[in-house]
Amino acid sequence: MKSAYNCSVEVTVDVAGGKWKPIVIYHLLNGPQRFGELRRMVGNPAQRSITLQLRQLEQDGIIERKVFAEVPPRVEYSLTEFGKTLAPVLKAMKEWGDTFMAKAKNSSKRKSTLATGE
Repeated sequence: MKSAYNCSVEVTVDVAGGKWKPIVIYHLLNGPQRFGELRRMVGNPAQRSITLQLRQLEQDGIIERKVFAEVPPRVEYSLTEFGKTLAPVLKAMKEWGDTFMAKAKNSSKRKSTLATGE
């Protein structure tokens, strides 16, 4: 995280934005997840990529990593209390995405209807 921002939206995007972070946070709203489960849920990104994003979220206090003393080792990720405060933001993003996809679907149907003359 950088030391100076122009606005608070920039901070939010820096901390919770990126290719995988919002999706990780969204899936952790449902409860703790193991690394492999989380990786599959977000679309199977490269291990290094998801690991870096998880570390950044952990450093920023959004998620916590719990290592269980088992063989083989088991690691679970969960949202911190502070991380849970992002729930309304992620839910709003999901609702907006649902609306946008429906609009795009209707728009493409209209375009195909106009193109075929039906």
